[in-house]
Amino acid sequence: MSGFPGLSFLGPKSKNAVVAGGLTAFVFGVYFYTMKAVGGTDELQMAIDKFEDQKQVETDPKVTAKV
Repeated sequence: MSGFPGLSFLGPKSKNAVVAGGLTAFVFGVYFYTMKAVGGTDELQMAIDKFEDQKQVETDPKVTAKV
């Protein structure tokens, strides 16, 4: 890590820990950003609910179909 003069005084294991911490922080940042970006609507869950409601209407003759 000759490109980072501030890390030259650290041992190899300490440098690995710093790099691992930085990578972990980056991964968690990307994960939470992605969850925030897509978390507004859950289209898959809405489609599943619609399918289950439609399936229930087809199997239950007491329920009148909404056309």
